[in-house]
Amino acid sequence: MSLKRVGILTGGGDCSGLNAVIRAVTRAAVFGHGATVIGIERGFEGLVFNHTTELTVHSTRSILTLGGTILGTTNKGNPFEWREINPDHSISVHDYSDKALATVEQLQLDCLFIVGGEGTLEIGYRLFERGVPVIGIPKTIDNDLDKTDYTFGFQTAVQVACDALDRLYTTGESHQRVMILEVMGRSAGWIAMEAGISGGAHIILIPEIPYDIESVVQRIRQRARNGSPFSIIIVAEGAKEIGGDCIVQEAASTRLQGVPQLGGVGFHLAAEIRKRIDLEVRCTVLGHIQRGGSPTAFDRILGTRLGSHAVQAAAEGKFGNMVSLNTPDMTLVPLCELAGVVRRIPLDSQLIRCAESIGINLGRTPAGQELTRLDHNE
Repeated sequence: MSLKRVGILTGGGDCSGLNAVIRAVTRAAVFGHGATVIGIERGFEGLVFNHTTELTVHSTRSILTLGGTILGTTNKGNPFEWREINPDHSISVHDYSDKALATVEQLQLDCLFIVGGEGTLEIGYRLFERGVPVIGIPKTIDNDLDKTDYTFGFQTAVQVACDALDRLYTTGESHQRVMILEVMGRSAGWIAMEAGISGGAHIILIPEIPYDIESVVQRIRQRARNGSPFSIIIVAEGAKEIGGDCIVQEAASTRLQGVPQLGGVGFHLAAEIRKRIDLEVRCTVLGHIQRGGSPTAFDRILGTRLGSHAVQAAAEGKFGNMVSLNTPDMTLVPLCELAGVVRRIPLDSQLIRCAESIGINLGRTPAGQELTRLDHNE
C-alpha cells in the first residue's frame, strides 16, 4: 500500500535507543515512500490532545546517539483509562479514546507506529481494534516483553549496571564490605541476572526466585572464611524474601499511573544482613541512571532494524503486529498475543543454570550445600 502520512509515538518509560527508532522510521518512510512523518508528543497524551510535530530527515539527523526521546513520553496517559486528580485530591478515570481516534483521523495517518513495552503495546492493540492502523515496536529496559529475543534499551541498561558493579567491586574489596546494587526490572530479573554475571557478582537476587536471607548470609560468611571478606550483591527491585512481598515506595507511588513504585529492597536487604553478620554493608540504588545516556552499539542497531522493518510492515499493510527480533531475522508478532503477557526468566533457563554452575548464589541454595561445593579461595 502507499504510505503518505505516518505517525510515531513513544510511550511508557524512556530508554536508550528510542531516538534510533524515531530516526529509522523517519528515514525509511521518507526515502522509501516519500511519506510525511508526524511525531506525536508525550506518548498517548499527544494523541489525545493533538500535540504533534513534523519529523524530517534533517530534524532527526543527529539523534542516533542521544538517550531519551525527542518526542517526550509518559507512562500515565492511557486514553482508555485517563486518570486525573480532582480538587479534593481524589482520582477520576475517563475514557478519552474517542479523542485519540479523532486525532488519528484528523492527521490522516496511514499508519501509527507505537513504541513501548507491554502496557503501551496493549493500548496499541486496543486502538487497532478500534480501527487504527497500528504497528508496534518493542521497547523496555526490563526486557520483559514476550515474543522478541531482546528489546532495545535493555543492553544499555545492563552495561550501565555492569559498569557500576565494576566500581563497587574495587571499593568493596578495598574496604572489606558487602556492596549491594539495586537495579530496575519490576517483576522480571533480566537486568540483575545479566549484569550480575557480567559484573562478577557473588549473589544475584531476582523476582523469579524468592530468596532465603540465611542462604545469602551463608554465602557471605563462606567467602569471609575462605579469605574474601567482601561480597558483591545485585538485587532486582522486584525481588522478595520467601513468604514476603515486594518492597514498595508508598510515598512515591505514581498515583496517576495507578501502579505502585517498586524500590527499597536493597536497603531492606542491607538491614537484614547487618543483623546477622559483623561486616559493613553498603547499598547503592542505580535508579534512573539505567535509563539515560547514549545507547550501546547493540541498541542503536536493534532500534534501527526495528524501525526500518516497521515501515516495511506498514507498506505491506500488516497492521496489528509488533516487529520482533527472532535472531538473526526480523519477524512480525500479532499484538493480540502480547496483551497482558510479561516475560520473566524461566526457572529452568540456561542462564540460571550458568549462574549457579559458576558459584553465584541466587538465594535458594540450602545452607551447607554450597560450602562443600565452594570450599576454595576466591
